[in-house]
Amino acid sequence: MSRLTVSSTEKVRVFASEERLLSLVPRHITKKTISLEERVTLLLIRDLVRIGWRLKSNGSKSFELEPPTYYDKNTIKNAMAFSRNEIIESNIAWIKNNIELGRSNLASGSDVLKSKIIPRIEICKTQKQNDIFRLFRYYWSSSASDYVGRRMRFLIRDDGIKGSPIIGLAAIGSSIIHIPERDKWIGWNTSTRSDRIIFMMDAYVIGAMPPYNFLLGGKLVSYMLASNEVRSLYKEKYKKAQTLIKKRKASDLVLIMTSSLYGHNSSQYNRLKFGKTLLYKPIGMTTGYGSLHMSGETFEAMRELAAANGCNTSNRFGMGPNWRMRIIRSACDILNLNSDIILKHSFQRGLFAIPLAINYKSFLQKKTKNPIYRNLPLAKLVNFWRKRWLTMRLKNDLITQRVKLFSPEQFTIEKTKIDTYD
Repeated sequence: MSRLTVSSTEKVRVFASEERLLSLVPRHITKKTISLEERVTLLLIRDLVRIGWRLKSNGSKSFELEPPTYYDKNTIKNAMAFSRNEIIESNIAWIKNNIELGRSNLASGSDVLKSKIIPRIEICKTQKQNDIFRLFRYYWSSSASDYVGRRMRFLIRDDGIKGSPIIGLAAIGSSIIHIPERDKWIGWNTSTRSDRIIFMMDAYVIGAMPPYNFLLGGKLVSYMLASNEVRSLYKEKYKKAQTLIKKRKASDLVLIMTSSLYGHNSSQYNRLKFGKTLLYKPIGMTTGYGSLHMSGETFEAMRELAAANGCNTSNRFGMGPNWRMRIIRSACDILNLNSDIILKHSFQRGLFAIPLAINYKSFLQKKTKNPIYRNLPLAKLVNFWRKRWLTMRLKNDLITQRVKLFSPEQFTIEKTKIDTYD
């Protein structure tokens, strides 16, 4: 099994040898007490030990970290909780100042039970819209992060209730440059991937807010993301845009990819059909290559280190979707760390494909010049969701009671409780 060798200094050895400090590093350690290189090293050690990597000293000059053979669901949940809690802690003042904005955009359960639920897609353009999105994004158990490059955020509102409260959120961003399982499924080589990845996006937020989450509102948002309307909104936004590197237009969208939160299955995407058509196609598991196991705090420190050493840390549109990987590799190179070992031992997730075009594979393989789009009107998708999923939930007395008891005044955003093991 591959092991990661980490060069050490006297200060790194002192802090990394104390378990209590390792779990806290380095909130109370200022930049005056340790160097930026030492800070990044300690943060990385902390993140890896938290998820089960075994730390062993190789003497006075280095440590050795050995990854586990398998991450269980609790380990993944805890890792996500650490990241989420760090984000909430650093944004707690903003959250408190905006919590009433969130409450004023939620529906009471009694109103939802009387609503016909008429969803509408609203693009986040104004500061207020983006603040609502940001606040509600903190609510979920997964840590709030954003994609770079192309990006669209959506608020899903219910026009069946006065004031059109929020049903849920969705967001799409530039696809990750290389996912071997996805690339093999599409039939890409390096050349076709480089040329055609511009025609796909990743859905990195899909979910419902209370009380719609009790009524499978997450599935409703999932349906809406596959609609003609989302594709049209995307085309309108990027019709004049060009990438900086290859000067390509980016207005055609033929495929959206997303992934499960834990492991292979997803209760939200499984069996998500429109008629007999499976909208979210399971295509396999990731190999666990990525940075999901790194906290936001660690990544920001790596970004600072890379910038301090003259590396390009730009994340502008058209600069490529693998920006996060570039930052991590740059920081690891500066610290003389093997980034492949770190990145190849992340968490496995189930991959789901949402084809928007009938000939999406041949188009992405450059065998077809123009995409032939599927016809998935928003209204028909919503009606199908009502008949297939909503009707069933409304017949469940326990579910409707939970919906009825919800009041916007109850809404809070709190840190996730983390399981500890002796």
